[in-house]
Parts: sequence; C-alpha cells; structure tokens
Amino acid sequence: MVKLFDMSTRERIEIKIRDNLTPAHMEVVNESHLHNVPEGSESHFKVVVVSEVFRGETLIGRHRRVNQLLREEFGTGLHALALHTMTPEEWFKKGGAVPRTPDCMGGGRKTD
Repeated sequence: MVKLFDMSTRERIEIKIRDNLTPAHMEVVNESHLHNVPEGSESHFKVVVVSEVFRGETLIGRHRRVNQLLREEFGTGLHALALHTMTPEEWFKKGGAVPRTPDCMGGGRKTD
C-alpha cells in the first residue's frame, strides 16, 4: 500500500482535493520551474478545482477550504498556490479556462 508521504506533492494535493471536494474538474500544475528554486522543486502550484461543494461559498471561503486541506503540505515545502475555485456553472461560463499565471516578480526568476 502506498502511503501519502511516499508520493509527490502534486499527487498528495490531488488526492486530498479529490477525496474532500469531489471535483467535476481538477488541475494541479507544478509551476515551480517558473521561480528561483532548485530544479525538481515542488513548491509553487496552480490548482483549479471545479466542485458543487463551492456553491454559495465566497471566494475567500473556497480558498480557505483548499488551504486547510493542504495545511500539511505547507509544512513540508509547499510555498505558494495560485487557486482557481469554481462551481460547474462558473467553469462553463468561463469556457473551461483559467488565466495564465503571471511571471514571478520576486526572488530573481530563474532563467536559462
């Protein structure tokens, strides 16, 4: 049996969101390579969650819910989340798309 601590940060995020929010759609994208961090880091993620659970909840409430689910990850290297939390209706109104993550402005973005 695979334990959560044997998984990547991305996999742990996906499992916690899937098991607690029953998403109609979910994307977990490691964007660490866009930041000034060592190669292979899992510290910066874009997370898109589309779920009925968010119906009637404020945007800040949705973000707090996701952050609470991932509190252990913040203690083990997760540094930043770009959260996009929507109901299915909101997702369809947006055409199933989210904005591009802006370039990193802090810490001297890593360039090749």
